[in-house]
Amino acid sequence: MQFEELQLIEPLLRAVQAAGYTQPTPIQAQAIPYVMTQRDLLGCAQTGTGKTAAFALPIIQRLAATKPAGGRYLRALVLAPTRELASQIGENFDTYSQFTPIKQITIFGGVNQKPQVARLQRGADVLIATPGRLLDLMGQGYIRLDRLEVLVLDEADRMLDMGFIHDVRRIIAKVPRNRQTLLFSATMPPDIQALADDILDDPAYVAVTPAYSTVETIEQAVYFVEKPNKPALLEHLLADRTMQRVLVFTRTKHGANKVVKQLDRASVNAEAIHGNKSQSAREKALASFKAGKVRVLVATDIASRGIDVDDITHVINYDLPNEPESYVHRIGRTGRAGASGIAYSFCDTTERPYLRDIERLIQQHIPQEAGHPYESQAGKPPTTDLAPRKGGSRPAQPNPARSNGQQRPQRTGQQGNGSRSNSQRRRRNRGGYRGNNASHDNAG
Repeated sequence: MQFEELQLIEPLLRAVQAAGYTQPTPIQAQAIPYVMTQRDLLGCAQTGTGKTAAFALPIIQRLAATKPAGGRYLRALVLAPTRELASQIGENFDTYSQFTPIKQITIFGGVNQKPQVARLQRGADVLIATPGRLLDLMGQGYIRLDRLEVLVLDEADRMLDMGFIHDVRRIIAKVPRNRQTLLFSATMPPDIQALADDILDDPAYVAVTPAYSTVETIEQAVYFVEKPNKPALLEHLLADRTMQRVLVFTRTKHGANKVVKQLDRASVNAEAIHGNKSQSAREKALASFKAGKVRVLVATDIASRGIDVDDITHVINYDLPNEPESYVHRIGRTGRAGASGIAYSFCDTTERPYLRDIERLIQQHIPQEAGHPYESQAGKPPTTDLAPRKGGSRPAQPNPARSNGQQRPQRTGQQGNGSRSNSQRRRRNRGGYRGNNASHDNAG
């Protein structure tokens, strides 16, 4: 399939071509037709699948076709869990809208709000925001959402992990009920399914990979090593110059800083990115990594879904995550858009339960890299039973029934033409909370 077959307008086709894209990714090919019919959408897709363009392109086309005469007001809102992801979505909107009159503003916390407020006062069509800063500026009277036409929740499961779902529901309560809503999530835990049931109206469902699966093009390996030997093992691996652009994950901010110092002593150019870094420091480190000035970027999980960098050759889990879902998101930083990638994981004795949980979640055994100089003497652990534990992590499937008893349309990715009856178009309470929740609006 070519982008021309998706009935995109010429300015968007020109922008896509200028960005170097010729064919839509599977999530784009499936989602764009539904979004262009103004249908609600539930998208299950991992990072690196091209989902930003799957909603950005049709939104820009819709807004450009009905541009109001005189003045600007917010017509589309994209909520993102992290500053990095919000910035990257904003950059993508700028790229795709460059030959149209559509303008976007990106706002997030951790920086002075004055420049953001100044841009808001000049007007924009699309707002990309993190929930906290958006609520702050709404509370100060700088942002109104009463004329919004499209709402996008990107990486909804990450917002759940970061404790933003309450904020998201408060924001949704301020958005018109008669709107188009798009929700994207790499995984579908029960709380996200409940949110989708609340805010989506007769949605189409598209998925490009099963929840919790790992990208097939990523070569995975685990190194059994004791914690004191992890620094030496990392230096040993980085002696291989084919590891050109390496993302290293640690469990803590202190651990990230410590790894950078160790690599610096070994004359390996590295920088850290985590929540204790200022926004300007994080952006500088990320820019250096993108430009190839820094070979190794050491990050905590705050970056696992926020780094949009092409050609990351290797991901190294210096510390295994204690939440197995994070493993999928971490290694998804490499092997993007069909490219190959390599993911190595260091596993000390205390982390072996984490490894078992990861293997159960992804339903595969990660091959052991045996015979390396720092191999643990504790021996290889027993083979993981891949059957999910009772009450443990399990690939969640979307609830086939709506909360009001209506059946969802068949979820095959080939669902009709988006037509709905008048009864189907009737909106339920889409403010997230049941009933009037004005008392919540001034909280936090």
